[in-house]
Amino acid sequence: MPELNQVSWQQLDASHHLHPFTDSRALQQKGARVIERGEGVYLWDSQGQRILDGMAGLWCVNLGYGRQELIEAAHQQLQQLPYYNLFFQTTHPPAARLAATLAGILPGNMQHVFFTGSGSECNDTVVRMVRHFWAQQGQPKRQVIISRKNAYHGSTLAGASLGGMKPMHAQGGLPLPDMVHIDQPYYFAEGQGMTPHEFGLERAGQLEQKILEFGPERIAAFIGEPIQGAGGVIIPPASYWPEIQRICKKYDILLVVDEVICGFGRTGHWFASEYYGLEPDLLCMAKGITSGYIPLGAVAVGERVAHTLIAGGEFFHGYTYSGHPVACAVAQANIEVMQQEHIIERVHDDIGPYLQQRWASLASHPLVGETRGLGLVAALELVADKATQARYSESAGAGMICREHSLEMGLVMRAVGDTMIISPPLVITHQQVDELIDKARQALDLTLSTLNNRQGKHHD
Repeated sequence: MPELNQVSWQQLDASHHLHPFTDSRALQQKGARVIERGEGVYLWDSQGQRILDGMAGLWCVNLGYGRQELIEAAHQQLQQLPYYNLFFQTTHPPAARLAATLAGILPGNMQHVFFTGSGSECNDTVVRMVRHFWAQQGQPKRQVIISRKNAYHGSTLAGASLGGMKPMHAQGGLPLPDMVHIDQPYYFAEGQGMTPHEFGLERAGQLEQKILEFGPERIAAFIGEPIQGAGGVIIPPASYWPEIQRICKKYDILLVVDEVICGFGRTGHWFASEYYGLEPDLLCMAKGITSGYIPLGAVAVGERVAHTLIAGGEFFHGYTYSGHPVACAVAQANIEVMQQEHIIERVHDDIGPYLQQRWASLASHPLVGETRGLGLVAALELVADKATQARYSESAGAGMICREHSLEMGLVMRAVGDTMIISPPLVITHQQVDELIDKARQALDLTLSTLNNRQGKHHD
């Protein structure tokens, strides 16, 4: 196909491509942004604009774009063994090696992994595993999995059901049976009248209430993201996770930790479970496992569950691309680069604290009601009134206005309602953090101006 210009690409895209999580009619009228290449923390679109990727793709390009080590790992594996499956009592070196490597960095005593193609597939696998585990334990009535409102666990039927996002549940008859939800630990929006400590305990206490509502003999597991990512970088109060873990142990409920976003260095640890002192029975990972260069996911399985699965005969579950050799080779190279370049330590000791310090400076902006973050993930809340923290009306669309201005400034910053979030590549430098903050502040200034102008016109 000959080289096309931006308009031609947009027309081709609109004619044949249905995008994920997109209003297709609105996109066709506007035209998709065409991204042509990436290098380091930057992207270039078809008009030649350089854009700082403040979201690391979709929370995943942890080592940045253009890493030759990962490209070469894929190239070599494609030449040697481009594909083979792990069914029928067969393995291959990339899968066996990566499983051992992951066991060496996972929290607690997690020594086994089950490979998938994505985070969504991980969470489908979790549903199968926890229910099969309890059946093997002679407790087949343990079917109910408890999650949280506004959680995100993927968009397959099971993943979307585990997640707690109302727009997703409104389409396709979701959630599936025996997947129930408690309130999220979102202190800024929902913690009025309580201290963070009290709020964390109250929200965690809802888990015990839900267990008692259904009966402990029916509860299979609780699943949660250490930090709710797609929900708006919701960082729970310090009292929350210890209480959740205590309740799970009290009622012998399996604890499933979804680290698809938080894993592989995002919080300054290999996994956020380490930061929160969690001891998961199952742990989901994807995205940063390959820095997004090729699809791969994995479910880490704690010894209690693993031994039961191993002893229970055939587990009728798996995927064509479970442990794809090229994906495993890229993941292995990705982890080795992170170790060689001390990426985790750098996020924990240097660039993470620097980003959080600079991000916190945005709290002085008239539009900002709160800034928060951990490691290399952060959020800020857009408000109409800093004194009362009152929001703009939903129809004002403050978050999307800010997102558009941010792109105009050359920065990818995502809007979740009126919460602006970032999750830049872990290799970002101090100078690039400064650039990110400057562009975010300019976007906030333009957003405030736009909102004021619209309000003025409305009042006229």
